[in-house]
Amino acid sequence: MAQRHPLVLLSHKIRWSVFEESFSKHYCMNNGRPSKPIRLMSGLLILKHLRNLSDENLVLQWSENVYYQYFCGEQYFQCKEPCAATELIAFRQRIGEEGVEILLRESIRINKEEDKDGDGIGAVVSIDTTVQEKNITYPTDDKLYKKIIKKCWKISEEECIDLRQSYRWTVKRLGYAQRMNRTKYGHKKARKANKKIKIIAGRLVRELARKLPLTKLGFYLNDLKLYQRVLSQKRTDTDKIYSLHEPHVKCYTKGKDHKKYEFGSKVSIVVDQQSGVILGAINFTENVHDSKTIPEVLEQMERLHGQKPKEAYVDRGYRGITQYEQTKIYVPKPNKKISKVTRRKHSRRAAIEPKIGHLKSDHRLKVNFLKGIIGDQMNIILAACALNFKRVMNLWITEAIYRWLLFYRLIQEVYLNCFAQKLKMGF
Repeated sequence: MAQRHPLVLLSHKIRWSVFEESFSKHYCMNNGRPSKPIRLMSGLLILKHLRNLSDENLVLQWSENVYYQYFCGEQYFQCKEPCAATELIAFRQRIGEEGVEILLRESIRINKEEDKDGDGIGAVVSIDTTVQEKNITYPTDDKLYKKIIKKCWKISEEECIDLRQSYRWTVKRLGYAQRMNRTKYGHKKARKANKKIKIIAGRLVRELARKLPLTKLGFYLNDLKLYQRVLSQKRTDTDKIYSLHEPHVKCYTKGKDHKKYEFGSKVSIVVDQQSGVILGAINFTENVHDSKTIPEVLEQMERLHGQKPKEAYVDRGYRGITQYEQTKIYVPKPNKKISKVTRRKHSRRAAIEPKIGHLKSDHRLKVNFLKGIIGDQMNIILAACALNFKRVMNLWITEAIYRWLLFYRLIQEVYLNCFAQKLKMGF
């Protein structure tokens, strides 16, 4: 095993005892079967976002990769999977948002130690927001109505409720009519089919509400209310439901030509302008204005980094705020008397955009597969943690290449000196 491998060096830099002390309170030492080591589960959680892997692929690759196993604390090569993929879900639910913030705090500490000017990190930052898309299909009313019908069929089968009419063949026949929506003579039939499917979904929901016994009605009450809300919502409503299994998803329009609408949640990111270290990453379920996100993300930065920045540079989407406590917020605006230093810092703010791009393409922020609001919060923090660790690993790789180039230059100079001495001696 190469001792200078970035994962080996990173395993030596991380203070694993901090994770064990913080997460041990979530475990009971007396009941149940023995749990997996905390270092193993924490290491798997870091590797998942560091290498952009799903839970299933992670446990498979762990059994084949020596460096993954050494990073997670193994002393000998293991030919078996470390745990079931579902145990990672349970571990994330155990530690929660507070636990993943501890991972992000550790990544910030390592970057401060490895950076030459680590004491200056956090004085001047850039802040920006983006959309964390949820793993849902593009929402349409027809899809939601059909899903409601299928859910009602499932409830009736589980509770042995005899529906007056199931409409199975009718829904199938209406689906054929909906496919002709873009043809010359099929648009009118498709529009009638859409209306009929909505009527059928409403009939099934009301029939289930009548026929469910009182002992079971409370169990399905929230689902029935959700179905009724979907059926009653209109196109001009503001707080709409776009997914049955992720009802908290919101619709965002960022003005992108290639993607007009994005369905998920808004995230705010704080990046140090000097080093590029992510000092804060927080999720917002509601569609709030960008200027309203600054207080919460700066409070999180203070928890993780220990201090708030003196200056924060943002884009024009943050208009309306100029200062929060001791932090000055700089929004670009037409000003011919602006200093060169301030202009340079405004230009430097654009460096946060490729950071967001790497978070989405390399560290699982593009599509969030974790369920619920807590899944949105944990996914952005783990992605930021992975990008910070990746930055340190890239620094070590660059230093190794630089040392190798120096050694090669030294050998070259020694060879040239020996060759020059031989020429002088007449060889």
